[in-house]
Amino acid sequence: MKRRDFVKLGSASAFAATSRLPGQMPMGGPASPAPPETGKADVTLRIAPVTVELAPDRILSTIGYNGTSPGPVLRMREGKPVTVDVINETDTPELVHWHGMLIPADVDGVEEQGTPFVPPQGRRRYQFTPNPAGSRWYHSHAMAYADLHKGSFTGQFGFVHIDSGSDPGQYDQELFLAIRDWEPFFTSSMEDDDEEGQNDPQLEKPAVLNTDPNGLEVNSMTYSINDKSLGAGEPIRVKEGQRVLFHLLNASAIENRRIALGGHKFKIIALDGNPVPTPQVVETVFLGAGERVDAVVEMNQPGVWVLGAPEDAIRTAGLGVIVEYANQHRQPQWIKPSSLLWDYTRFSAPEGNRPPPDQTIDMIFEKIPGGSGKFNTFLINGKPYPHENEFVLKQGLRYRLVYRNRTDDAHPMHLHRHQVELVEINGKKTYGIVKDTVVVPYFGRAAVEFVANQPGLSLFHCHIQQHMDYGFKALFRYKDM
Repeated sequence: MKRRDFVKLGSASAFAATSRLPGQMPMGGPASPAPPETGKADVTLRIAPVTVELAPDRILSTIGYNGTSPGPVLRMREGKPVTVDVINETDTPELVHWHGMLIPADVDGVEEQGTPFVPPQGRRRYQFTPNPAGSRWYHSHAMAYADLHKGSFTGQFGFVHIDSGSDPGQYDQELFLAIRDWEPFFTSSMEDDDEEGQNDPQLEKPAVLNTDPNGLEVNSMTYSINDKSLGAGEPIRVKEGQRVLFHLLNASAIENRRIALGGHKFKIIALDGNPVPTPQVVETVFLGAGERVDAVVEMNQPGVWVLGAPEDAIRTAGLGVIVEYANQHRQPQWIKPSSLLWDYTRFSAPEGNRPPPDQTIDMIFEKIPGGSGKFNTFLINGKPYPHENEFVLKQGLRYRLVYRNRTDDAHPMHLHRHQVELVEINGKKTYGIVKDTVVVPYFGRAAVEFVANQPGLSLFHCHIQQHMDYGFKALFRYKDM
């Protein structure tokens, strides 16, 4: 039985506005030796056990940064080198990945690229130059497999905001909100809501579907925004007439998610930290695992509202937060959005010219139900990881990657150490949308382009932890490495 056939049980500071195309991104440069540990670091992250009080009657234990989960919001300046000390107070080797940054492979925080582990009860110091400007984030990149207490199943995540110094500051409040699920468990009963946000043709749907029993997948029934479930903690307090800038992150290890704010609309100004060519107003924001969305909301509906998941079961299980206007004392209101559709092409520039790719690489995604014993196996071009020398880049060339998703899940695909331009989604062309993570619709197709200007190893993978663990990744390398 397929996954979708089951039924689920149960403050203000600078915002970056610089815009670059993939071929114009600054290069991270070659891998550099570890710097000597002298002097005080700009940032210190301690990896250690923490407790998270989602609600007064719901306290859980996990691993976090600096005593909290999410970890601290880190402010960095674009182009200004930083030193980071990572201290691991656990008994497990760890990795901290700087998601969306263009930095050398040895500090990107990925085992497959050669980043050293932070040893148990040990420490490492890294130096890098943060870029590009915009909303980035940091998180564990350790593998988990069948251990739901490792990797991104833990509370090891946090925001990084890289300031460009050129933000006009056209907002009154700035908020960092991470969508999160907790207490994961294995199940054969899963529900996907992907079809509610897609009405495009299923260009990659196989003529004959695999009807083998699905392997165990990871689910959750406990949710929060940041560290509080809906109804717990302090509300977001606003005033009528304010413009609020929301930095939204899907920090889930498990699922893509939607979010809406009753009575209000979001003006989308950036995707994955990169300004969109055409800002648009939407009712519902969709975020694949690992994606970020920056949106401005005009506070023009006085009252007390719920910002949360449109799905009743998910929202009432915690995925929400109350937004309260000044001098308003009412029961929180929830209004379901009239549409759940999300379409990247809405934020595209008008049709334009771009140089043709020097090379096109097809990447076919498939799932073998139960291919890894109890779990599913995921394939790229017929094989699980590793892919020896299949994806070899030549520096300076422009590449088109065509993602052909022949599975019944929507996959958030992330290419490390590069920014890509989305050029097509399910047959519709787009221009100027620059991202680091792209959700490929179930049975759908997407195409991205980038210039190979980041020498070194670069991991490509689905950002759902279990999918990555069981084969859904590949390593890009540069020629002559």
